[in-house]
Amino acid sequence: MVLQNSGRYKADRGGGDQDNQDDASALSAVKRLERSQFTDGMDEHFGFERMKEPGEKTGWLINMHPTEILDDDKRMISAVDYYFIQEDGNRFKIALPYKPYFYIATKKNCEREVISFLSKKFQGKVAKLEVVPKEDLDLPNHLVGLKRNYIKLSFNTVDDLVKVKREISPAVRKNREREKSNDAYTSMLSSALVGGSVVTEDEDGTSKKMTEQLDNIVDMREYDVPYHVRVSIDLKIHVAHWYNVRYRGSAYPPEIVRRDDLVERPDPVVLAFDIETTKLPLKFPDAETDQIMMLSYMIDGQGFLITNREIVSEDIEDFEFTPKPEYEGPFTVFNEPDEASLIQRWFEHIHETKPNIFVTYNGDFFDWPFVETRAAQLGLNMHREIGFQKDNQGEYKASQAIHMDCLRWVKRDSYLPVGSHNLKAAAKAKLGYDPVELDPEEMCRMATEESQTLATYSVSDAVATYYLYMKYVHPFIFALCTIIPMEPDEVLRKGSGTLCEALLMVQAFHANIVFPNKQEQVFNKLTDDGHVLDSETYVGGHVEALESGVFRSDIPCRFKMNPAAFDFLIQRVERTLRHAIEEEEKIPLEQVTNFNEVCDEIKRKLISLKEVPNRIECPLIYHLDVGAMYPNIILTNRLQPSAMVDEATCAACDFNKPGANCQRRMTWQWRGEIMPASRSEFHRIQQQLESEKFPPLFPNGPPRAFHVLNREEQARHEKKRLGDYCRKAYKKVHLTRLEERVTTICQRENSFYVDTVRAFRDRRYEFKGFHKVWKKKLSTAQDNGDAAEVKRCKNMEILYESLQLAHKCILNSFYGYKNSSTISTLTTDGIWCVLPNTFPENFVIKSTNEKKAKVTISYPGVNYIEGFTNHQYQELVDPASLTYETRAENSIFFEVDGPYLAMILPASKEEGKKLKKRYAVFNEDGSLAELKGFEVKRRGELQLIKIFQSSVFEAFLKGTTLEEVYASVAKVADYWLDVLYSKAANMPDAELFELISENRSMSRKLEDYGEQKSTSISTAKRLAEFLGDQMVKDAGLSCRYVISRKPEGSPVTER
Repeated sequence: MVLQNSGRYKADRGGGDQDNQDDASALSAVKRLERSQFTDGMDEHFGFERMKEPGEKTGWLINMHPTEILDDDKRMISAVDYYFIQEDGNRFKIALPYKPYFYIATKKNCEREVISFLSKKFQGKVAKLEVVPKEDLDLPNHLVGLKRNYIKLSFNTVDDLVKVKREISPAVRKNREREKSNDAYTSMLSSALVGGSVVTEDEDGTSKKMTEQLDNIVDMREYDVPYHVRVSIDLKIHVAHWYNVRYRGSAYPPEIVRRDDLVERPDPVVLAFDIETTKLPLKFPDAETDQIMMLSYMIDGQGFLITNREIVSEDIEDFEFTPKPEYEGPFTVFNEPDEASLIQRWFEHIHETKPNIFVTYNGDFFDWPFVETRAAQLGLNMHREIGFQKDNQGEYKASQAIHMDCLRWVKRDSYLPVGSHNLKAAAKAKLGYDPVELDPEEMCRMATEESQTLATYSVSDAVATYYLYMKYVHPFIFALCTIIPMEPDEVLRKGSGTLCEALLMVQAFHANIVFPNKQEQVFNKLTDDGHVLDSETYVGGHVEALESGVFRSDIPCRFKMNPAAFDFLIQRVERTLRHAIEEEEKIPLEQVTNFNEVCDEIKRKLISLKEVPNRIECPLIYHLDVGAMYPNIILTNRLQPSAMVDEATCAACDFNKPGANCQRRMTWQWRGEIMPASRSEFHRIQQQLESEKFPPLFPNGPPRAFHVLNREEQARHEKKRLGDYCRKAYKKVHLTRLEERVTTICQRENSFYVDTVRAFRDRRYEFKGFHKVWKKKLSTAQDNGDAAEVKRCKNMEILYESLQLAHKCILNSFYGYKNSSTISTLTTDGIWCVLPNTFPENFVIKSTNEKKAKVTISYPGVNYIEGFTNHQYQELVDPASLTYETRAENSIFFEVDGPYLAMILPASKEEGKKLKKRYAVFNEDGSLAELKGFEVKRRGELQLIKIFQSSVFEAFLKGTTLEEVYASVAKVADYWLDVLYSKAANMPDAELFELISENRSMSRKLEDYGEQKSTSISTAKRLAEFLGDQMVKDAGLSCRYVISRKPEGSPVTER
């Protein structure tokens, strides 16, 4: 919306204002129309033509965007553009008009008046007003089927919705605050003073004043759901499904019907690109002055390289870069005379090939802005040429194509450690090869001296980006699109909490539940005894290491066992096995033919262990893992944000009768950081602040008084001042408090949240099942040597792997969503344990069941966790008569992994302490299964330590006794100690600096850090002293430094 300055000091009251507004909105309507016409032109250019002729088409939905179209009366209305690809690769798009809306709630029995008031006040803006009963989970006693009436305001355009929302929302906020301070008593009193009850006034039909109707609106809901998400939820239209689209001319809305019988996805045109640029020594490339010297890209497996011969010294011939047989890279080279024709050639090629998806690695922040700036300097407008421009989030997007920045996937979904988020590390971990590496400082020299080598390097990034995308990101993101009502660009970039929220919105909408509003932040909350609460959280599980040392499955170790524990196991063998067979494997016990033999065999082994509890044996190393722990805790305890109830909620509820078993009380530990100052001291500081002036909002503006600042700024000043005061008066800023708290979980609350989580968990297990099936098919195909079948099986295996990973991501974020603080009861997520070799291990259960004639059960893993069973889980079986069925629920099981070859737990430097979370575990084939807490995996640690660690771990697998193991490890350590003690006398300097330097990069500009101190800030300041201030003016400086020993005793940042 364009705001115009009228030039008046204050707007005139009355009519004059209206004309102004109309001019402004007419202007913005013209702008909006121009924008949507530009989009249509660009889409058409890329093959997405609007359906003009009546008819029917079948297409796979690849993208959607909100848009505005003119209806038959030439009025703007909001619609969503849906972009489809057909079987034969043809494309089309269709606009589906849909009225945006939100809900408002009024005081009791005021709906009629409020509707008539709104329809007069917002005449021409609101298209339709209706009263809709919705399930409201905040409504007292809603479980008996009480619904709340909401007024649904529908609009022709999103623009109208925003304007009306902006006018209503201050009134709602005011009414809310008034409701908080008022109670039943004050309203009774006021009505008695007026003389007569409040109700008669309504019945009299005396029209209340127009302005007062705003006071009757007490709540607004669903006003911040993005428009295309809204339409997608309401009409169940998700990207990455097939649809039949029927168009009957502009008088009727098109019909879009999902085709669930079509599964195979079409192949969109994918272009992955990467640029190489010139740069000044030690500096990050600057698009204002540096040039693009090479641009390499892959389109559907065919590579292209465009060179800028102003910088590259010779013509480059076509060549091939294929790092692994499955990642082919034939490259065609265009040698262009200068940068302008390089960019022009690329734009032309994009117009020829019309890609649906552009892929980059960190393109949002490097490649796109660089190309845009260079094109602009040469008089080309990238937005006009290929439709890409920066949006308000600083990301590059276009209407006709998707931009997939693989870095976003690596950060959120790849589960790679933070140190391996660059393209080289990601390619190594996911594609299984080492990409070509070049020192960026060498590039400009190589462009003139070894241009062929530079060309190979340049294309290696494009190849890695393309195959990383095709193999992992593409199936993963489009798998998520099938269930999340957003466009692919958003599904890739939004946080997992937002994706959860979108999923829950889909479920809530179809269960007719009105969405809750986002929670508002409470600033500077006070505890009951008047201290300011700095932060609060819950005490979760923690890690305990009980042993340290080297454990290897081929070297015997000494066991000391507790005989009483074996008695406990022996008594429960039948129970445990029955549970494993019936619950986990789902085989009825009567079909099992060798149940008693297996039980006897297990008991015999346990008794022999009990009789000789002290023994020396080779260990079995196992990992017991709670399968999908967080979702299963949620499911077992029926945890949902709306089910956390207090006494007031329960008091209003009809089910709250003596003997009702619907309140599950769960204890948890609350931890708060509080400030030591008392309430009176806090108030004194507030008074002091109220008499002071604060810096202006805009430069050269008037200074502001405290009451002018917004609540967040006030809270910031209060906290800072209070912190300074506590530091002086109490010599500390924080006190930590632990409290045991009890939260009641309603076991009858509408179960849509739990149902969403359950459906998700089960779907993930389904995908894991399919993944195993295709893995088997793949190995069969490989044995038969059928190349086409191998390729198909590989694709399906990756598809299901990415689907199950996508589900895992979201499942784990359900737990973090809305901070379910009740889950600190179960503290272990996994247990590494060492069992004696003679401990009962795997047993084959034979049954008459055709599908599962033989099932292997691993005894160490079948001890399920009884203490966490929820015996009061209630399920609504008959909504009409509100009948609930109570059952015991426990889906918290151990999954067992192993046995492993070896586990190494390092000892602590202090006596009597154990290190947490540091261990290495090896598979039977000698590969690393798990590495936790070592520097190798982190960023910016000393290179020396990283190299030492990566070479030392293999030494733990050598030798046949513990003495030999330690000797082989010592040999590696001695080599590196010699380097240190001899001060690297026999090593070239360049190599030494490699070893003792550290790497850190600065995320912001140097001046933004102010007075802070850190090693990288010192590095940057010294660089500026040597090479001038222009070295450090930009953000993203990469600092490499060595920390010296002297001057001894001074802080690290100075050394």
